[in-house]
Amino acid sequence: MMNRVVLVGRLTKDPELRYTPAGVAVATFTLAVNRNFTNQAGEREADFINCVVWRKPAENVANFLKKGSLAGVDGKVQTRHYEGQDGKRVYVTEILAESVQFLEPRSSATSAAYQSGQGGPSPSQATGYNNVGQQPNATYSRSYPANADPFAADGRPIDIKDGDLPF
Repeated sequence: MMNRVVLVGRLTKDPELRYTPAGVAVATFTLAVNRNFTNQAGEREADFINCVVWRKPAENVANFLKKGSLAGVDGKVQTRHYEGQDGKRVYVTEILAESVQFLEPRSSATSAAYQSGQGGPSPSQATGYNNVGQQPNATYSRSYPANADPFAADGRPIDIKDGDLPF
């Protein structure tokens, strides 16, 4: 059996962050995902897909994404049900996000400085996180020109752990 979903779209509103009685963070948001075709009027339609993310990634989503942000979601389809106020069973289908990628810099000002070669953080460093489930990006005390190789003519050995090698 396989249950895997990969989506790229824009948030329709700011994420809603809540906490369970046990203190576990949960964020919900809706992603607008464009369809690959146009309707009879020549307009492109979109699907609006509800997403849920838990724990620290939920807090990161709430802190760094807002309405209109471009995000990538990797997760699975989940259907749950609950009793409505009228006593009827209500079914909800949503995406349980295992990973949320921030696909834009945090601010356009940061993006403009980065693209013009004036330094500043890279787009992934602009948010402080390169993936919702990962640790913050490292900050380096040494700055390099925009297109320079940070390891060229340094003269020092590079410390690479065996676990970082792809083979």
